[in-house]
Amino acid sequence: MKTLFILAAAAPGGPFEVVDQIKQTFGWNGPLFFSQVISFALVAFLLNKFAYKPILSLLEERRQRIQEGLANADRIKSELARTEAMRLEVINKADAQATKMIEEARAAAARVQEIETQKAIAAAEQIISKARQAAAADHARMLAELRREVGRLVVSTSARVTGKILTPEDHQRLNEETTKQLAV
Repeated sequence: MKTLFILAAAAPGGPFEVVDQIKQTFGWNGPLFFSQVISFALVAFLLNKFAYKPILSLLEERRQRIQEGLANADRIKSELARTEAMRLEVINKADAQATKMIEEARAAAARVQEIETQKAIAAAEQIISKARQAAAADHARMLAELRREVGRLVVSTSARVTGKILTPEDHQRLNEETTKQLAV
């Protein structure tokens, strides 16, 4: 920068002649330059206001929807774990009750004839079988409900994330894929 001032001061016509020579050499036009600066600033402002900010808000909204979808998936996983724990608790209670009934039947069998003993044991085993069947049926029903809900949430989340309306075939395909993944 100092060199430019030294050259301008040392020039035979003075510093303004050097500036005029630089303008002519590079073809600098003041009004054209300032109009281009104003045009650039206007275009930059318009792009910032009408393109850049809406795109950023759209990306932020999409990020929030993805976070909501992940939160829903985590909630579904915790509900599945809670349901599994409840199922095991029901089975354990049924086993405990069945064991208690068997013990009571054995105590009564010692006081009663052999025929009555056989009837009591058969009744206890039937109760255990029914309790297990009921627990298994309840578990299957709960899993089916959970799979339907997960499928619905996956379809809903997919529709939100992709931003398009899914066809019935897409719904069916997503439900089947989700069911397969949950079964594993």
